[in-house]
Amino acid sequence: MVPSVHRRDFFKNGLAGLSASVLLGAAPMQPPGDRRPVVISSANGLRTVEKAMELIKAGADPLDAAIAGVAIVEEDPTDHTVGLGGIPNEEGIVELDAAVMHGPSHGGGAVASIRNILHPAAVARLVMKRTDHCLLVGDGAYRFAKMHGFPDTELLTDVARKIWLYWKETNSKLDDRIPPPPEELDPEVRKFFGESYVREHGTIHCSALDTHGNLGCTTTTSGLYYKMPGRVGDSPILGAGLWLDNELGSAGSTGRGEANLLNLSSHTIVEGLRGGKSPQDACLEACKRVFERNKVKRLQDAKGRPDFNVKFYCVTKDGKFGGASLWAGAEMVVHDGDSARLVPIASLFNEQPPEGA
Repeated sequence: MVPSVHRRDFFKNGLAGLSASVLLGAAPMQPPGDRRPVVISSANGLRTVEKAMELIKAGADPLDAAIAGVAIVEEDPTDHTVGLGGIPNEEGIVELDAAVMHGPSHGGGAVASIRNILHPAAVARLVMKRTDHCLLVGDGAYRFAKMHGFPDTELLTDVARKIWLYWKETNSKLDDRIPPPPEELDPEVRKFFGESYVREHGTIHCSALDTHGNLGCTTTTSGLYYKMPGRVGDSPILGAGLWLDNELGSAGSTGRGEANLLNLSSHTIVEGLRGGKSPQDACLEACKRVFERNKVKRLQDAKGRPDFNVKFYCVTKDGKFGGASLWAGAEMVVHDGDSARLVPIASLFNEQPPEGA
């Protein structure tokens, strides 16, 4: 029999280097089972799946493992669409969204437009566990997090502030806003707005299948750059930014949140599994629905296709995985218990995404 891992060892070893608040609400460790675990993530989740797999092998709950994994990205100031260093709203304030789902209990929780809290995914877990609700927003979500011991954190880094300021200066219709000349720009700002800048980061999703065949998932984001204050995308909405059924599989999304909200794409994917589709085909079906239902002309290219991108990721109860994107060239990260690697995902269109998508 594999001995159980003590909670104190989980904190000391498995969560080394992570904020203590990541542990708030985590379940006790259990002896690992004999099923092969799989962890998947969006393309910015290499360290995420490595941490999640480490914890799953030690006996962590799959949701707790996924939350600890994405916490690494939430703490990364160089990822400008998640957590610390996220690009702020149009008023210069960082607002975060996150959601979680737990397979064994079919529970879910979320927070939206939360400010000054570094780990919204961990707060979402407490919404699931310590309230009779699924979603808390704004100041209510912040007060709930503080009540449970989450510290205040200034999320707007100096680089993100300079990026926001330059955007504001170059997009203002007022005569009193004058951007600095290019040679005086901070190198990081110049890189961010440069033509060759590759936006390799994005909202992060993580789905985990543990050694007992149970699933957990989370999606966390700082949302659309320079968004209207209070704007909420798909990430904290159950059925849109993520969904799971512990008897079928788990799915999540990144990309244009409004498109996923209008199609409940993650729910569509899991229901596709119920109908016998493979993970890849279920994700492609979600892409097809987004395309077919995108009726707004300003959101179409010259051929009537979406001028934005969405990406979907899925893992099944038996460990199969796959993904799909509207446009070609996208990848997902997979850890199959042996190693973590980037895996190409299918696409609805065989061309590269439109500029800015």
